[in-house]
Amino acid sequence: MNIDQQVELLMQGTEYGDETMKETMAKELRQRLIQSEKTGKPLRVYCGYDPTSTDLHLGHTISMRKLRQFQDLGHEVTFLIGSYTALVGDPSDKNKARPLLTEEKIMENAETYAEQAFRVLDKEKTLVRYNGEWLSKLTLVDLIRLGQNFTVQQFLARENFAKRMESGTPIFLHETFYPLLQGYDAVAMETDVQIGGSDQLFNIMMGGRKLQEAMGQKPLVGIICGILPGTDGTQRMSKSTGNIVPINTGAEDMYGKVMSIPDSAMDIYFRLATRYAPSAVDTLLSELASGSKHPRDVKMELAREIVSIFYGEDAAKPAEAAFIALFQKKAIPDDMPEYELEDGKTVLDVLTETGLVDSRSNARRMVKQNAVRLDGEKLTDALAVFPKAGVLQVGKRKFVRVK
Repeated sequence: MNIDQQVELLMQGTEYGDETMKETMAKELRQRLIQSEKTGKPLRVYCGYDPTSTDLHLGHTISMRKLRQFQDLGHEVTFLIGSYTALVGDPSDKNKARPLLTEEKIMENAETYAEQAFRVLDKEKTLVRYNGEWLSKLTLVDLIRLGQNFTVQQFLARENFAKRMESGTPIFLHETFYPLLQGYDAVAMETDVQIGGSDQLFNIMMGGRKLQEAMGQKPLVGIICGILPGTDGTQRMSKSTGNIVPINTGAEDMYGKVMSIPDSAMDIYFRLATRYAPSAVDTLLSELASGSKHPRDVKMELAREIVSIFYGEDAAKPAEAAFIALFQKKAIPDDMPEYELEDGKTVLDVLTETGLVDSRSNARRMVKQNAVRLDGEKLTDALAVFPKAGVLQVGKRKFVRVK
């Protein structure tokens, strides 16, 4: 690729909330790439992951795909495990303070992170580091000096903090440490490029860039990735909302979950979660818009691509065959009634409110008889919270699309 093509690829799917900032980052990235090409010295690129749970989902891997793009272009990539930042807890996308984890729990979670990441990254070319390597050595005086570079007003202006102030929800002092510590990661590694989701915009732009500049380093280029919506197509992918595509549950499960996303989400899935070049995505979506390609065929191409990334093409083909056997040959209709899922609704609630059953007792009986499925998977507990959006089926002929 020439420099223009590299910039286009690396900036695909980025969101800054400000066009001027995006143009600035693209310009700085171009300059770094030109300099790297002239000197033959690869850029130092990283993304940090706090091990707050044991399993990763597709949403976590969006930034990993961006790391892989830099890796394929010959740059030095670090997969940073936030063994110390996880002790503080990132407040970026939270409307309340995160529960604090123990060091033991963090390290237990961290054991699985890198191996799961190698489904996307090239293991032989990836540096895995833990930020406790340098953050554990900071003294109280060091922390005070880091804090001198920021104002309380800057923190309180953040959208989530402002909302918490307005609602009277507490903002704990330790939460303001997080951008300082994340910024110091960039300083310690002398980072050229930092990757993160749009919820990390403040931490990257106000943390890493500002702190590097204050400490005499050239401020990094922030590559801010868009947030992947979950299988409902609207809310961000999150384990708490049940709309995730896990990356460790098998090719067939992943294929089926990608096929359950609404058509409206295909654009962002192609741009964030696939290996397609921007021009290829544009061509595919224009064919979809013109009607020359059927949405189902395009979505199957999307599912094949995503499964291939994590499990290889040899696993993607049988996963697709299994989906066709389960869904298409059972003649699931394209058009069906829709139901808007509300938080806290149980399987029993949804079955009765959609009209798929005529009574709660009948709903319990159908669940007990294994006659209730969501995207082909049996629902076995009538009193459980309804897990996620998807195609709900009772028996052979009754269907509702839960959104």
